[in-house]
This record gives sequence, C-alpha cells and structure tokens, in this order.
Amino acid sequence: MKTEIPLYDPITEATGRKSEASKSTALSLLFILFLALTVPAAAQQPGKTPRIGFISSASVEASPNVDPFRQGLREHGYLEGKNILVEYRYADGRPDRNSSLVAELIRLKVDVLVSGASPAILAAKQATKTIPIVMVIQQDPVVMGLIDSLARPGGNLTGLTLLTRDLSGKRLELLKETVPSVSRVGVLWSTPNNPGPSGFEFYESAARALKIPVQPLEVRGPNFDFEAALQAATKEHVSALVIIRGGPALVYPRRISELAIKHRLPSMNEGNDFVDAGGLMAYGASYSDAWRRAATYVEKILKGTRPADLPVEQPTKFELWINLKTAKQIGLTIPPAVLFRADRVIK
Repeated sequence: MKTEIPLYDPITEATGRKSEASKSTALSLLFILFLALTVPAAAQQPGKTPRIGFISSASVEASPNVDPFRQGLREHGYLEGKNILVEYRYADGRPDRNSSLVAELIRLKVDVLVSGASPAILAAKQATKTIPIVMVIQQDPVVMGLIDSLARPGGNLTGLTLLTRDLSGKRLELLKETVPSVSRVGVLWSTPNNPGPSGFEFYESAARALKIPVQPLEVRGPNFDFEAALQAATKEHVSALVIIRGGPALVYPRRISELAIKHRLPSMNEGNDFVDAGGLMAYGASYSDAWRRAATYVEKILKGTRPADLPVEQPTKFELWINLKTAKQIGLTIPPAVLFRADRVIK
C-alpha cells in the first residue's frame, strides 16, 4: 500500500503560523481587556452599595453644605438610597462631639468620610489610616499638618481648601469701603467648651495694617448669648461687625443676622449662607461650589483613585454677596462701586 506523503508547501506553512500567532495575540488582548475591566470593578466592589460618612459641624436645620453635596453626587449619577448610601451626622456646633461621630462612622465601615469640620477631620486622620477622607476646609491644610503638600497630599486625606482666613484683610477693606464712617469693627466668634484657634488673630493683624480698631466679641457656651455680645459691642462704640464662620455660630446664622439688624450693625460674613439668612455681606470662595466638588473627589475614590494621588484644590474664584433688603433695614446705602462688583445681590 502506497503511503502518500504531503508535499511541503512554504506558503501554507507560513499562513498557518500566522493564523496561530493571530489567535495567540487575540487571546492575549482579550486577557488584557478582561484585567482592565475587572481591576476598577474590584475597587468598587460590585454588588456592594457604597456608604459615605458625612459629618457637619452645624445642626440638621442649619447645615448649608448638605444640599450642594447631594447635587454633586447626582451629577455623577449617584442617587441616595439607590446606588449610594450617605450616613449624615451633625455636631450641632459642638466640636467635642466630632470624635464620637467619627468613631461611629468608622464602626459602620463607611467607604469614604467627608467633612468640613476641622475637629472631625483631625479626629478622622488620627482614627484611621485606611478609610479615605475628603475635606472641605477653611484653613491651609499644609500649615495645619494635615497633608504633605497640596499637589501630593499623601496618606488617606484629600479634598479642597477655601483659604477663608487668608481673605480676612480683604473683608475688612470691603467693609470699610461700604461703610466709610466705620470707627470700630467688632469681630464676633463663638467658643465651645474645648476652644481651638478662633480666627480672630487674622482679623486683628489685618486691621492693624488697615489702621482700623477691632473689638473682640467672644461668645462662650453653653448658652451662647449673642444678644449680650452685641449689646456689649454697642457700648464699645462698634459700628460694624465681622462674623467668623465656625463652631456654634454655624448653628445660628439667622439669629445672629437678626441681632445685627436689630442693633443696626452692618455685617461682613465669611460664608454666603449668612447672607441668605439676612447678613449684609459676605466675601470668599463659594461654599456651595466647593461642596459640589467634594462629590467629585468621592466619585474618583470610589472608582479606585487613591486620596494620596488627588491634589488638594484651592479656590480660583472669590465671590461678593450683598443683601440689599438688609441694607435697607439698617438704613445703609451700598456705594455703587461696591454694588457693581457684587456677584450676587439679594433684593
């Protein structure tokens, strides 16, 4: 029986090798694609609804940061109760509560901690090295020792800084321009049971350079008698007021604004939430925009980006808010040059 031996065909042999190589390349590409798709998914832990811990230094009724944060989450496709859970905790103007609130959220094993309260951020940084922390902070976090640098924060903490205290001098300038007859400015802040830096020293330094006398108006707990503080201001011939945004004062923006109107004191505020509550003016970075941006940090972290690799943002735009209704109530005419520069005017 004759056995036929196939003839060697170099073209067929080469084609076969190419075909096998193509199959191998295709399989490799599919494997790489599989890895690319599964690694981010593992970071997000499919099937698990992300849980965010949110700590506000204010109260449930007077927390202006919740709504813009929720808006930011929605813009990134997160709907509370459906594909994300947010555990809200409120310190009610009592910084001493922050440590326990942080501990409570850590026990719940939240995926990200979010706060604008310095005591809460400090407590969280000390309590955990693994849970990512997103901050929206008024001070410089590098100076506070919270991060290594703005560009490369390091560790598990990142977010935004509003540089509120750096604008103290500008607020005094605007207040003097608005009320040229101002003779003495009262600086109002509230001190809880465990006081920290108040922010008064920034205004005192800026006022010295501007040659404007300042009167410290510290309101202590537990009753926080703002009425008594403004009565004392009147006796000291204070003709305008600066309100430091923080601590217990955050819980009572409307009450403080109403008292300033009652004593016919033009007020300059650090946050636009006070102007919404009846304060005369505010100058600074937009808190609403910052809290919307905080949701962007949360979204990136949930998708697998390390906080250490997310630079801390600084504000690029500062806004002037004016409440003309309040100006009318205290008998003040806002100079046209100031009014022209306003980004928002409440009539």
